[in-house]
Amino acid sequence: QVQLVESGGGLVQAGGSLRLSCAASGLTFSSYAMGWFRQAPGKEREFVLGISRRGATSTKGRFTISRDNAKNTMYLRMNNLKPEDTAAYYCAASSDGTNYIYWGQGTQVTVSS
Repeated sequence: QVQLVESGGGLVQAGGSLRLSCAASGLTFSSYAMGWFRQAPGKEREFVLGISRRGATSTKGRFTISRDNAKNTMYLRMNNLKPEDTAAYYCAASSDGTNYIYWGQGTQVTVSS
């Protein structure tokens, strides 16, 4: 049974940082591309960042995605958080790099102004 479990969310003041983790089990982690998504209340889910099977760390603005295949874990480092970053953050796994077929339950990030 595939499980993706996010952790590391919480309440943080604007300008603060968080590191989310996604622990995977029940699949060959290194065979899957991974991604982070988020969904704010009343909004559609949006893609945040993705990472390939080999796991080259990637940064987009204030966010950095990385993975440790030895630990079956993916990370999302978020710096200088803003209230508009408030959302439930989900990790997901893709076997083809495009379609995400396994999803976690999400972790809530709330940024206060």
